[in-house]
Amino acid sequence: MTIKNPTRISIHRLLSASCLALLLLACRSAIAFADNSFTLAVIPDTQNYIDFRHQKAKGFEFDAADLFIQQMRYVAGHSVTNGGDIAFVAAVGDVWQHQTKTIDKDHLQRGIGIEPNPVLARRSKRANEVLNIELPRATEGYRIISKAGLPFGVAPGNHDYDATWSVIGYPPNRQKKWSELTRTVEDLGILHVGGLDNFRRVFGDDTPFFRDKPWYVASYRGGANSAQRFSAGGYDFLHIALEMSPGNDVLRWVEKVLARYPGLPTIVTTHDYLNVAGERRARPLIDLARIDPEYHNNAEQLWRKLIRQHDQIFLVLCGHHHGQSFRSDKNLHGNPVHQVLADYQERGQVAVQAGRKRRVGIGDGWLRLMTFDFATSPATITVRTFSSHYGQYSSDMDRYADWYRAKEQPRMSDAEFLAADDFVIRLDGFKQRFERASQAN
Repeated sequence: MTIKNPTRISIHRLLSASCLALLLLACRSAIAFADNSFTLAVIPDTQNYIDFRHQKAKGFEFDAADLFIQQMRYVAGHSVTNGGDIAFVAAVGDVWQHQTKTIDKDHLQRGIGIEPNPVLARRSKRANEVLNIELPRATEGYRIISKAGLPFGVAPGNHDYDATWSVIGYPPNRQKKWSELTRTVEDLGILHVGGLDNFRRVFGDDTPFFRDKPWYVASYRGGANSAQRFSAGGYDFLHIALEMSPGNDVLRWVEKVLARYPGLPTIVTTHDYLNVAGERRARPLIDLARIDPEYHNNAEQLWRKLIRQHDQIFLVLCGHHHGQSFRSDKNLHGNPVHQVLADYQERGQVAVQAGRKRRVGIGDGWLRLMTFDFATSPATITVRTFSSHYGQYSSDMDRYADWYRAKEQPRMSDAEFLAADDFVIRLDGFKQRFERASQAN
């Protein structure tokens, strides 16, 4: 009979107890982090993925829509319901590329006439491809995140409207070939948009995406504007998706929604808000408020009339302008409102690597991941840019600035460009400002 060493037994028990304690501590830390942190996924303009011309059936080197589907699968696979940390998805608009009408009935009746534009005339004849290729692919992608149980909101962009036309009095330059035209008023005139029947067909308030969903809390104009509520990181949040350059009637609707959910930290997503210089300024080429001021507000008007007025709005997301920018301004209550642009639609490295002779903007799988952390003091949002195609963050890619900086931010250094896609937002005063919305209360 052998006698076991009692000292060794004690040491083993002590080590086992220590390991168990460390394991429990690690688990508690992980749970605490999960309770105080979550990620908001921002889907930039996806129009070039879904463009029917960028598919193999039309002679393109690959099906660009596959990159869009891959992007949505990545988001769904990292959702809270699938063991990840993505709790909400905000899409900044321009979901698809083409329109189905020359002009919508409302604008025609109000006398905002058409200047002949042969290029846009051809685009409006592509209704079959839009309805049978582009819209179904968009639906397929958002069905993936819907099935993952992710709440989401989509703001319509100018390409999501039923019609785009050259406004009478601002004609395109007919003396130049299409390949010679620049994106200026002198060459392209001024464009306007109208009609959201196609958008409502996919993202309307009565579609399967949103019908009877408890987190889809309000809509206006059939879902052209919408509001969602979600809980994450120990707080209840409100998200409002607005049509492009929303009119005063839309702003009145937003104020009613805010009044219904007072004190909730609110995120506003709209298509056209910041440009790449961080200015609240529209492109002259498509300035809806300039052409139709009774029905549209530009970004500065949106800021002055709505966003800075309401203290619960703390974050604004947008796309439309090719590139990225950030600014933070204090509202009328003295609290910061963080405004973030991300639009990667002109990134065409994937097409180059696929053998395309001329660089074509696709998007290269890039999206924004904004991780909120309320365990820190102050709370923070870590903004990172990730490609579901390359499987890497921007900061991990050696040639990131080489590929994209010159076209998006030529005045920046490489270091500045990398910093514009990988940075931290301090949420100073957030916990005091939104104490009522904390689930701990």
